Amino acid sequence: MRVVVTGLGNMGRSHAMAYHAHPRAEVVGLVNRSDIDLPAALHGYPRLNTFAEGLACKPDLVCIATYSDSHAEYAIAAMEAGADVFVEKPLATTVADARAVVAAAQRLGRKLVIGYILRHHPSWQRLISEARGLGGPYVFRMNLNQQSDGDTWKTHLALMETTSPIVDCGVHYVDVMCQITDAKPIRVSGMGLRLSDDVAPDMYNYGQLQVWFEDGSVGWYEAGWGPMMSETAFFVKDVVSPNGAVSITDGNKGASDDVDGHTKVGGILVHRPSGDHLIEMKEEPGHQALCDAEARYMIDAIKTDIDLTRHMEDAVQSLAICLAADESIRSGHPIALGDPQ
Repeated sequence: MRVVVTGLGNMGRSHAMAYHAHPRAEVVGLVNRSDIDLPAALHGYPRLNTFAEGLACKPDLVCIATYSDSHAEYAIAAMEAGADVFVEKPLATTVADARAVVAAAQRLGRKLVIGYILRHHPSWQRLISEARGLGGPYVFRMNLNQQSDGDTWKTHLALMETTSPIVDCGVHYVDVMCQITDAKPIRVSGMGLRLSDDVAPDMYNYGQLQVWFEDGSVGWYEAGWGPMMSETAFFVKDVVSPNGAVSITDGNKGASDDVDGHTKVGGILVHRPSGDHLIEMKEEPGHQALCDAEARYMIDAIKTDIDLTRHMEDAVQSLAICLAADESIRSGHPIALGDPQ
């Protein structure tokens, strides 16, 4: 399977390494606007500067790991050129564009997988299963704040040219909420603050969203980026129901901008009124192993014709919730959701 990877930042490099290692993939092009250092394993592949050059390689599969504002355009162009697509989250920067990508996949009969990496993590799968076992309605309490500086802060500033932290990171954890409750989201509110002159005047680097679901479940998620962010309680993952709670308990998460720490669980504490049960999650996959799993799923989806309808609908739904929060922050008013499908 001929593969082109476009965008060679942290995620793109990891995806390229995943396809490099996959026995059914042949990397035929690596696309990046600027010349950057790559792992030695990737040195032998053609280096290209434009997405059009990548499509000219006639790939069977295009992996898109560029900045968010190009995701929809590149995904549709790749599918129209005859390729299946893996695209990093968020799927697009507007709900309309996200729906357009899904519509193109359906119209053209192409496979479209969105990079919801937690869906491939056995510890997060177990957390979701344990929470669903308690029964709802639920209270979701989740955050991921990153104390970033140097090159990482520069990357965050570049991301914030098009996407806020609660959208870029929030889609993961809102997706977890939606998988647990499986109820329709009905209303979203948000608040945010610009905490640095480095951040564009019309953007904020700290945001929080609140979401209400049709089954009565409620949840909040917060995300902040920058050198001013606190590393106290920066990683909270907690689900409460009338019958108990499920929580990530690992206290030693490392630095808040450590990519492996963002997916690591360590331990899951299941609390019921009758007592507590600690589930130790040993030998968890690291970031590269999770990207390898995403590559395997992408290729399996193509080879075995996996029905991705629900996967695509879920990606649009979590994005719609996070973008509604962004709209709420900018308008100062709660946002009522229609059917985000």
